[in-house]
Amino acid sequence: MVGTDRSKTAEQAVLWAAQFADRYGADLFVVQVIVPQHPSTTEFGTAEHTRAAAAKHELTDFVRQLVGERGHAFVVMDGDPALAIVRAAEQESIDVLVVGNSGMAGRKEFLLGNVPNRISHNSRCTVIIVNTQLLVDAHGSETAEIAQVSTAQAETQASEPHLGARAIKIATVMAKYGVREFLSQPAPSDIETRRQQAKRLRAALEELGPTFSKLGQVLSTRPDLLPAEYIEELAMLQSHVPPMSESEVVRVAEQELSVPWEDVFESIDPKPLAAGTIAQVHRATLETGDRVVVKVQRPTARAEIEQDLALLEVFAQKVGKRPALNQVVNMEAVFKHLSTSLQRELDFRQEIENIGRMQTVLADYDRLAVPSVYQELSTGRLLVMGEIQGGAIAKAPEGPERIEAARQLLESFYKQIIVDGFFHADPHPGNLMWWKDRIYLLDFGMVGAVDANVREHLLLLLMALWKEDTVFLSDVILMMAGSLDRSDLDVPQFQSDIGEMISKYRTAALADMQIGPLLQEMSAIGVRHGVPLPASLTLAAKALAQVQLATAQLDPKLDPYDVAGKFLMRSMLKRLGATLDPRALVYQSQKLKVRAERVVEAIEHLIGARPGQKLVVNFKANTLEDTVRRTGRRLAVGLTAAASILASGLTATSATAADWVPISFGIVAGLLIVGLVLDLVRGR
Repeated sequence: MVGTDRSKTAEQAVLWAAQFADRYGADLFVVQVIVPQHPSTTEFGTAEHTRAAAAKHELTDFVRQLVGERGHAFVVMDGDPALAIVRAAEQESIDVLVVGNSGMAGRKEFLLGNVPNRISHNSRCTVIIVNTQLLVDAHGSETAEIAQVSTAQAETQASEPHLGARAIKIATVMAKYGVREFLSQPAPSDIETRRQQAKRLRAALEELGPTFSKLGQVLSTRPDLLPAEYIEELAMLQSHVPPMSESEVVRVAEQELSVPWEDVFESIDPKPLAAGTIAQVHRATLETGDRVVVKVQRPTARAEIEQDLALLEVFAQKVGKRPALNQVVNMEAVFKHLSTSLQRELDFRQEIENIGRMQTVLADYDRLAVPSVYQELSTGRLLVMGEIQGGAIAKAPEGPERIEAARQLLESFYKQIIVDGFFHADPHPGNLMWWKDRIYLLDFGMVGAVDANVREHLLLLLMALWKEDTVFLSDVILMMAGSLDRSDLDVPQFQSDIGEMISKYRTAALADMQIGPLLQEMSAIGVRHGVPLPASLTLAAKALAQVQLATAQLDPKLDPYDVAGKFLMRSMLKRLGATLDPRALVYQSQKLKVRAERVVEAIEHLIGARPGQKLVVNFKANTLEDTVRRTGRRLAVGLTAAASILASGLTATSATAADWVPISFGIVAGLLIVGLVLDLVRGR
């Protein structure tokens, strides 16, 4: 018996089976399975049965012409071609079952699966799977050989012309949308012109495809690199990416699993949940019955993205240093950020690591979770996760669980950004789902990182916001931007703008006092004054703005400042507790000892008491003895004041020390510092 769907490749399997049957004088049964599309009781179903009867007559004539009286034809209507063929073979007591390795209709639906593979797994007789493509090629072997030679000769030259063609395509699209106008710098007051330029840029990026759409998405998170009008426009950019065909999804899955996908999955939903620039997501069921979500990378994603990145790198190197362009966008910084982001997203193992890391970060929150990952089934191009079977967070049932989940979600982002320095960078409502009284965070392809120095400054920044201290807040922003010593900066104007921002939020209703948008506005003020905040902070501000919109849906009465204030107090107390750890105290004392020894060594070198190169100073008025005495006195006073401050801080956090002890140490430290300042002023 041989199965066919009457396609060209399937007919080759029938011809092979006919020759095989003729060799042994065996009967040949040819079975064609038609998958019904409509119920048999309907008018369309009746028409399908009529067509099936006509198909049987055609198949019978074909088989009789092929093998004469030894030929038998069957046409079966069944929703599962593989099992239909197996059942037909059992009914006719078939000895050998032949099936082609392609061309079967089973690929139309994932549920039907790989027909040859399923037949070989379920049949009780011998199964021969014929490579029908080789049979097709054999009919035109000479043509095939010529084509292979031509292909081999062309392969060595294919990459550069292909890259050149892509470059021409990019240049054509950019010219179409007016790239010259984009590179020009309109007057600062000409907002409308910048908006028109931004719209044309968005249209060009959409037309250029996945990599450039991703470029726009990345740029929309970087107000430090682009003007506000561009950020606003690129935030609306959508990737018009057609979904992958089912055969492409199967091919990638089987390449990564190294086995037919039916050996792992019971079924895969043919309709994708989402189709992005890099990957496509489908619901599926494992052989174990577990419901999962499968993320499959586009087979051409890496090649296309790396090709476009190569062209962008050349562009950044060639024109990125032009002053006119740099006034609009820092191309080298854009390329570096885009390249890092895309390379990270192309490797799903990085996303798996992000999920594991976030699971640790959220361990203290019982209302927050992340999907489980099937590590043994996941690779760099295939990610298998447990399906979150809930719905949008806005549809969470009313109750204390919903209120507590909102608070935990907001607080967790303060923790992610300020304490752990690792945060989910895209927490829009589509990436947050409610299931089993929990909020699940999804899609960890985009995460952010904040280094320790920025986290320390951010803690001070939030405290200054909390206390509405404009001057200190301005100083912290300048410290974060590394602009404290800038002589060209209009500091009073900068402080005035920050003050206006605080005043605006001070008079706002509690529900409108969102920390995320406030940080975004602060970043915009910094960019306007030429002191952009670190990129990690601008991304963190965007994430906070998104998550606060989500928490407002869950609990409109939630006060973000109250959540932030309580979290900051707990964090500070935890840090103070860590400083009282005996091991930490010993470590800090040893650091202080080493630094004190180095100060003493420096003084000994200065006065000549230690061998080595001496510092030669010509004194015009004071004697060397007076200078050394005055320096030693100031050093002693300074060290004593520092020790008093340290003692005051340690005793203040101690539960056993009386209240007057830290106060006394603080007064002593203050008097010593005042005395040192007066001594320095008199010595000038």
